[in-house]
Amino acid sequence: MQRTVRFGDTDAAGVIHFHQLLRWCHEAWEQSLENYGLNALEIFPCNINPKKPLEIALPIIHCQANFNNPIQIGDQLLVKLEPERLDIGSFQVKIKFLRKEVTVATGLLRHRAINSQTRRRCSLPEAIDRWLEASSILQGPHPV
Repeated sequence: MQRTVRFGDTDAAGVIHFHQLLRWCHEAWEQSLENYGLNALEIFPCNINPKKPLEIALPIIHCQANFNNPIQIGDQLLVKLEPERLDIGSFQVKIKFLRKEVTVATGLLRHRAINSQTRRRCSLPEAIDRWLEASSILQGPHPV
């Protein structure tokens, strides 16, 4: 996935505003799911079919962002993901943002599967299992 830094992504100092990186991390994860043929309606809760709500939610339980170099308006960034299963009910996605092959920032999203009704831990949904398995075939970071 390529990302161009826009004016609205930056703060008064002219560099990316910190929260944008986490938003981009989530968007890259969503794009990866789509690239592997997963429909967002299989993963994310919505009100499209209130008679059949999702059984499993995937809240983010930890996130982080690290900035190695300033990211400014007009920068062209390559986004690479490294999904990783942590256990039967959780996974994380490491995200690298590269400018001209230099890692300028990294992000991390850690998710845990919970039953939507009871809010208790459970196994990952089948669709996420398939995505993790398919994405692990590409060893190392892969572009979104």
